[in-house]
Amino acid sequence: YLGLHVLADDDPRWPCDPVEQARRACAAGVPVVQLRAKFATDQQCLEWALAIRELTWEAGARFVLNDRFDIALLAKADAVHLGQNDLPPAAIPKELRTRLAIGRSTHTDAQLEATRAEDVDYVAFGPVFGTTSKESEFDARGLEALERAVRLAAPRPLIAIGGIQLDHLADLRRAGAGGIAVISGVAGALDPTTAARDFIERFRHRLPASDETESLS
Repeated sequence: YLGLHVLADDDPRWPCDPVEQARRACAAGVPVVQLRAKFATDQQCLEWALAIRELTWEAGARFVLNDRFDIALLAKADAVHLGQNDLPPAAIPKELRTRLAIGRSTHTDAQLEATRAEDVDYVAFGPVFGTTSKESEFDARGLEALERAVRLAAPRPLIAIGGIQLDHLADLRRAGAGGIAVISGVAGALDPTTAARDFIERFRHRLPASDETESLS
């Protein structure tokens, strides 16, 4: 679950619905598409999930569904992403874990520490920067907190989220983020496919050798 996670989001402010957002993200070659449906009915969410699952299969991308492991299973998603107010990972029956990876949202050191005892495959942390794409009770965490979060989440990869723009990517790499999650940077772009490609290329770009050494020390 490394690299760019594009969140296909059903906020009505975006010009495209989640399926079209996912289509354009897949055209850019994103490694992960995540459906975030906060306004939809369960039926609508499932319809979108089934359509996005087909798109991601065709593109060779992973598909993650936010919040609902039952809909994730029905849509044959690769993973479910659980927030702090969702069912805890331990509530998912063990026999289903062979079919579904789990991501976990965190915002504080205490929540990060708690994931050490949870059976999760990757950890998200944020908001790193200020964001208007999703409501959060937490202020921007900042890069120093992100560096600490990377250490607390290890050995699982940490995905940075919250207000991420292209000019943040070098700093996020230096802080040790294994991936980034983006909503408005793609959904709100004039050309979402080009925007997604730019995020992929800029995040892939290697740091200068001295910075790579420092980030691993």
